[in-house]
Amino acid sequence: MQAGRAMAKFRIALVQLLVTSDKSDNLKRAYRLVKDAAQRGAQIVALPECFNSPYGTKYFPEYAEKIPGQSTQMLSELAKECCIYVVGGSIPEEDAGKLYNTCAVFGPDGALLVKHRKIHLFDIDVPGKICFQESETLSPGDSFSVFDTPFCKIGVGICYDIRFAELAQIYARKGCQLLIYPGAFNMTTGPAHWELLQRARALDNQVYVATVSPARDEKASYVAWGHSTVVNPWGKVIVKAGAEDTVIFAEIDLKYLAEIRQQIPIGTQRRLDLYNVEEKKHE
Repeated sequence: MQAGRAMAKFRIALVQLLVTSDKSDNLKRAYRLVKDAAQRGAQIVALPECFNSPYGTKYFPEYAEKIPGQSTQMLSELAKECCIYVVGGSIPEEDAGKLYNTCAVFGPDGALLVKHRKIHLFDIDVPGKICFQESETLSPGDSFSVFDTPFCKIGVGICYDIRFAELAQIYARKGCQLLIYPGAFNMTTGPAHWELLQRARALDNQVYVATVSPARDEKASYVAWGHSTVVNPWGKVIVKAGAEDTVIFAEIDLKYLAEIRQQIPIGTQRRLDLYNVEEKKHE
């Protein structure tokens, strides 16, 4: 294969990890599964939201780490050992007395490329079904997170971030062709919105969207929906996990993405320029 064409496709793996209350065990299994995915040809491997900790406001302070710390040091060493990009799901991060839900991304040399702190905290109340307030213990992030690879630019969000179309639009404007969202939707919002939101973000922006959930544990205090997924720029699901502990793989085809954008041009920049003109008219 010619060098120029080699970059048109790459392989991503999503590690749908069964997260337990044993941090050390979570890290060991994450290490093993990421390494196995790399050996099976994955060039980018992503972990789920809160991969080192049970998901819950009472757990965040107990499991929180600084960055660099135990969990992110493992991710850095793993990325370098396997010569891959590792999207480290998320961990509870402690910094200057505040807690964040944070995704650390590492390059093939082990360097930290970006640190995304969840912007939109998961504060919901669906009567009779679920009430959850991340803001009880977490602080929100305030920055966009994009990193470069030899394949394409990639944008990162965490779980609830996917509900905000503007974030995906900004990433697309910045040149991203793949968006990765580690997330832990639940048994109420999962069946209703998990796939729908992914397909919407992919279709609206003509990008690939990958979401990585923890595996489902019916005995946990917070039960994740699972169903880690990759959606293509046509809005089609190309691979989807079940609820179990597993690793799934997908081929990201940037030539196909370019074809979709050529076939159905939505002219993102042109559209935004027009909107900006209209806004100024009404100021």
